Amino acid sequence: VQLVESGGGLVQPGGSLRLSCAASGFTFSTSAMSWARSVPGKGLEWVSGINSDFSAYYADIVKGRFTISRDNAKNTVYLQMINLKPEDTAVYYCAISPSGSTWYSVLEYYGTDSWGKGTLVTVSS
Repeated sequence: VQLVESGGGLVQPGGSLRLSCAASGFTFSTSAMSWARSVPGKGLEWVSGINSDFSAYYADIVKGRFTISRDNAKNTVYLQMINLKPEDTAVYYCAISPSGSTWYSVLEYYGTDSWGKGTLVTVSS
């Protein structure tokens, strides 16, 4: 299993970024995927998830600003982020979501091969 995130960087408040996560080594099209983040001083937060049927779910703190999507032909999951705030500063990870569990349960698998290495997003003027 390999998950490789990209697209992070420095952005001003109110700006936008699109994160990508290239997946390999498992059956991507039938897997639920999540984005989570590690916020300085706060720990891990689940951000968003997408099922194999493309149904999408969001944490309240990002609802209306972040959009998750997937391209099964490219084995890639995306996170489009708009109206970014300084409190969105974090390392963002994509992860394979365990089946039959809540979205938040993905956090229990941090550090395993079902998580990528992360990409840093810094929101600052």
